[in-house]
Amino acid sequence: MKFTANRDVLSDAVSFAVKLLPQRTTLPILSGILVRATEGWVSLSSFDYEVSSQTEIDADVSESGVVLVSGRLLSEIVSKLPNAPVRFSTEDNKVTVSCGSASFTLLAMPVEEYPTLPQIGAPSGVVPADAFAEAVAQVGVAASRDDVTPVITGVQLEISETSLGFVATDRYRVAVREIDWDGSSSGTTAATAIVPARTLQEVGRTLGHAGRIQVTFQSGGDRELIAFTGDKKTVTSLLIKGNFPPVRRLFPESVDNYAVVNTADLIDATRRVQIVLEREAALRYSFTQDGLMLEAIGGEQAQASESIDALLTGDDTVVSLKPQFLLDGLSAVHSEFVRISFTKTDNPNKPGPVLITSQTSREQTDSDSYRYLLQPNLLLR
Repeated sequence: MKFTANRDVLSDAVSFAVKLLPQRTTLPILSGILVRATEGWVSLSSFDYEVSSQTEIDADVSESGVVLVSGRLLSEIVSKLPNAPVRFSTEDNKVTVSCGSASFTLLAMPVEEYPTLPQIGAPSGVVPADAFAEAVAQVGVAASRDDVTPVITGVQLEISETSLGFVATDRYRVAVREIDWDGSSSGTTAATAIVPARTLQEVGRTLGHAGRIQVTFQSGGDRELIAFTGDKKTVTSLLIKGNFPPVRRLFPESVDNYAVVNTADLIDATRRVQIVLEREAALRYSFTQDGLMLEAIGGEQAQASESIDALLTGDDTVVSLKPQFLLDGLSAVHSEFVRISFTKTDNPNKPGPVLITSQTSREQTDSDSYRYLLQPNLLLR
């Protein structure tokens, strides 16, 4: 195999191919990146049985071939090469990467031991890449990081005739968002899939500028896959099996008691006041007709409080919230103002979940479909 490629293009492709590989693996062969050169282009692929990455780049190929080489080592090398064309060649079981006066020789890994990459069928639908990336970033933060309950470490995708919904929860909060979905070419108008949040977030970051993303649901035997394709890049992932909790029913149809606050002011005040808190402690938020008071009691050594403007509709309300969970929701709102709605419970002395939505101005709600419901112990364990 022999080819020459642009340094930046090759570096980006290698980085993409290895990004989702595990840091450690019991099978060294799975740490490799498969490089396949044919006339006019080179493909780079990685696969660890759960997730795969594949991409193609233009290259001047003088000799076709296939080679398997350490992915992270190749990524480190290519990212630090000088700004000049990269020459890639193989001889026997050696791989040579040279650029300018720099030259590296790597030992090839046995291609015959590498697993067969997933084959992707026709796409199930298409979504706008920028909206997809935004939705994943907004919702993914609410997914659980506790592997004890694998099903909630994922984001549930829900397809209807014209929309693609995203739902995530970690038992203490729920985030949902809908974006446009075009499944007209395949006729896919209803489907659900639970995708690992980490994989979905990486897809959002990588393909967010691709213009549009093709989404493919693929089932067969025990391996149910989902694939995302855009800008000559494809990521596949095994789906998480299980029943996602029915968290959408927790969202109220309407709330009469709410406050509208400047988003940036609330974020800044929360970050300042939480400084004195001990880990996992909550902040006290008092909403009155005079505004919003934030209070933190950090023990005998430190206390803090701050007041900011807030426009309250309904009764005075006091809630205690984990500041980081609140900040996650506020950072995802993407609007100048935020509406904080106070839901009711059967116990009048116990406030219900706090609903966070975007607000165009103090008086005008936003059309954004993002909703974030927050309260400790939100779901039954």
